[in-house]
Amino acid sequence: MAAPADITVLLDMDGTLIDSHDAVVRCIHMTMEEMGHPADRTEDLGWTIGPPLTDTMALLLGRHGDDRVAEGVAVFQRHHDELVLAESPLFPGIREVLDRFGTEGRRLVLTTSKALPAARMILERHGLMGLFAGTYGANADDTGGEKPEVIARAIAGEGIDPARAIMVGDRRYDISGAHANKVRALGVLWGYGGREELESAGADGLVDEPGQLAEAIDAMARAL
Repeated sequence: MAAPADITVLLDMDGTLIDSHDAVVRCIHMTMEEMGHPADRTEDLGWTIGPPLTDTMALLLGRHGDDRVAEGVAVFQRHHDELVLAESPLFPGIREVLDRFGTEGRRLVLTTSKALPAARMILERHGLMGLFAGTYGANADDTGGEKPEVIARAIAGEGIDPARAIMVGDRRYDISGAHANKVRALGVLWGYGGREELESAGADGLVDEPGQLAEAIDAMARAL
């Protein structure tokens, strides 16, 4: 049985810490238009938040027979830097729970598929960087953003024992990425994946709201 204080908490960003949905969707629309394709503003693009950007761009451009994925990624990232960095609020209650974690001395590590320079800028903007022992994400060109890779780099870089770690995220990629590294995973229901997706992915537990996160982590830690 692991003591809660001994557990490393791996945290996803989009859909877990920040509500970037509207800004990301705007970036996608702007990218498609700049690449010469119509932007379908009736489509629910929540599915684009979570996977590596390169995979998402390949799917979006592929609908138009366009293989300029690297160019699309670069255009998106330019708009991302203009919009998402400025328009990605924390989910209600997240600041309080992270401040609590800081007060309790919990070890927090960011593990995101977002490009790491942008992710760090968002943490800095919200005054949260000092709460994280480490930050891991995709490279600036969006390579290396697959969740199993990101979590593996975090485990190696921070010397984390997978048996004493818990991943927290909102999409199936967070769950499968954690399990690929023998880490248990909590799915959060305030993000973009939803209960069905997280349960189908085999989440080890679900959390309804940020205020319940600390207790859910502690309960899972006691069962490790």
